[in-house]
Amino acid sequence: MRLSAVLSAALIAVVGLVSAGLKTADQTGTQVATYANQLLSQLDEGQKGKAVMDYDSEKRVEWHFIPKATRKGLPLREMNEAQRVDALRMLRAALSEAGYTKASRIMLMEGLLRELEGADRTWERDPQKYFVTIFGTPGEEGKWGLSFEGHHLSMNFSFENGAMVDSSPQFFAANPATVMNEVPNLSGKLLPGKGTRILKDEEQLAFELINSLEGETKDAAIISDEALEEIRFAGEAQAKVGEPEGIAFKSLDDDAKTLLEKLVMVYANTVADPVANERKAAIDEDGWDDVHFAWAGATEPGIGHYYRIRGKRFLIEFVNTQPDAAGNPANHIHCVWRDLSGDFNLEPAAAE
Repeated sequence: MRLSAVLSAALIAVVGLVSAGLKTADQTGTQVATYANQLLSQLDEGQKGKAVMDYDSEKRVEWHFIPKATRKGLPLREMNEAQRVDALRMLRAALSEAGYTKASRIMLMEGLLRELEGADRTWERDPQKYFVTIFGTPGEEGKWGLSFEGHHLSMNFSFENGAMVDSSPQFFAANPATVMNEVPNLSGKLLPGKGTRILKDEEQLAFELINSLEGETKDAAIISDEALEEIRFAGEAQAKVGEPEGIAFKSLDDDAKTLLEKLVMVYANTVADPVANERKAAIDEDGWDDVHFAWAGATEPGIGHYYRIRGKRFLIEFVNTQPDAAGNPANHIHCVWRDLSGDFNLEPAAAE
């Protein structure tokens, strides 16, 4: 069986396997630690040397989504099939079904990029070039961390005394944002098909929201006619935000409020349900009234566009300005959720 086929089978199978041997009531942190320890028990010393680092390592707060020759951690392609399954079970335990589906499709998108870019491509585009790093000792006591990262995907989790206490930076991307055409499959490997939109809700709900606004309300929401080229604070351990911009939730009509709530929940609900519920509870506690929505760029597809959503304790950013691998304009999404109370379970950064 081809390596990519093994990965595809593992990605699909993990959804059904993730709860094996665990009670429904088990906390997310316990579930992730269980699978982390199962993975560690299968690794040899050389693999552990790559996969395990001290919790206080400076590499714990290193993250990025650009293509790289190598990264911290142990890549899936240096694991056997059983090890890959445990690594993916660990990721699945940290995410919701929707979040894991996005992550798995982003990994498989590397195969599509390989076909689109051809033999002259700069990067190798391997669906197994995603790296697992465990910081510290997974368990019910003390602190430990987990990173699952590769091109267009960066998932970062922090645990303390058995609980997941932080789940950001949370980064997803899609190139193409919409698969426009069937791609000749010369390799025989599983590829996303025509019409695939991994981050559909993140884009479509935002378009519905900005285009539902009128007059002064819309003017207040649009902070620039030109979209930002990239999300801010990419690769930085903390997001150093200033004052919120755009339109406040309290200034929207009921329909727009509903759309904004739905859009925020698309990002919040990426992680496992108990953690997603904590995110929502924090927003409810802070109050929705001062959540701000800001837009920049075009208000129609195919032309560069950007938005950000700012709450007291969270920041969402979305940008779609780059062409896709086939040259279609503004068809390449980057989006992120940041914890303004401190990514990586650290103290928040000072404002800009």
